Amino acid sequence: MSSANVAVVIHAAKDLRLENRDLHDVGPDEVLIAMRAGGICGSDLHYYNHGGFGAIKLRQPMVLGHEVAGEIVTVGSNVQGLHLGQLVAVSPSRPCQACIYCLNGQQNHCLDMKFYGSAMPFPHIQGAFQSKLVAKASQCVPADGLSPAQAAMAEPLAVCLHATKQVGNLLGKTVLITGCGPIGCLTILAVRRSGAARIVATDISDQTLALARECGADDVINTYADPQKLEQFENDKGQVDVQLECSGAQSALASGVACLRPGGTLVQLGLGGDMTVPMQALTAKELVLRGSFRFHSEFSVAVEMMRSGLINVDQLVTHSFEVGEAVTAFEVASDRSQSMKVQLTFPENDDG
Repeated sequence: MSSANVAVVIHAAKDLRLENRDLHDVGPDEVLIAMRAGGICGSDLHYYNHGGFGAIKLRQPMVLGHEVAGEIVTVGSNVQGLHLGQLVAVSPSRPCQACIYCLNGQQNHCLDMKFYGSAMPFPHIQGAFQSKLVAKASQCVPADGLSPAQAAMAEPLAVCLHATKQVGNLLGKTVLITGCGPIGCLTILAVRRSGAARIVATDISDQTLALARECGADDVINTYADPQKLEQFENDKGQVDVQLECSGAQSALASGVACLRPGGTLVQLGLGGDMTVPMQALTAKELVLRGSFRFHSEFSVAVEMMRSGLINVDQLVTHSFEVGEAVTAFEVASDRSQSMKVQLTFPENDDG
């Protein structure tokens, strides 16, 4: 499809279209970005397959996408530190910086958040799967030395870094990660870098577990094929110091709680709707339960960790499709048996 600005727009479940979208003028504190790569996230898949998730439903057409990177083609008059042709990772998080949470350093809980590709507010916040995107310079982190595919992984990696920070000290700890999709595997990379001594990973797919091991998991357990194998970590009231729950599945949460030692910590990342929590076990073992939602300062840290070689995400990007094949890309991304992270690419011949 030939256009000045092609966007990937969801209208309803399984109704994904390529449409032309207008761009507003580049302001003095903004840049125009020619998109290069965009990763399909679990929330994008919920919109595509179900028209939303939980209480969040599509009420109008919405451009999808929030894991993106591209090259700067126009620079606003007040912008410093960025230049034409530079590859940048674009944070989808645009907090107001004026509400009580922003002023308290909790920008991920902003009362007036503008987060790309979110149907939570109405009108919806349009996403970043567009061949051109006007963004605030403050959203852009230089990604020199990275490929567009790598730079577009900054957002999910930032989610995992934020979750790791929620735990606190991981040095020498035994960590259980339940759910080994992109977030689970990136969490393995993050907790290993944070000093975890032993990482146990569970999933119901041998393919994802193989990638989990490649990312650094010491033990991988298919809880569908071998549901009893995790029980070894329940001995003596529990062998696990920290559980990072990335699946959003109630059974995964409960199995991890049984493995946590007294005083252990459970951090919930996965968003699968409300779940029944084994509260008696949390109480008796004096466990700490923490949520983890989005990120803020961790975005630039994610970019720098990839640039410095501290974290390598290459093995997680399993498929790449041109934006004109968006429907195929979403179908492949919906099939966990054949994909991990699926990305869209945008042509380089229409950057004017």
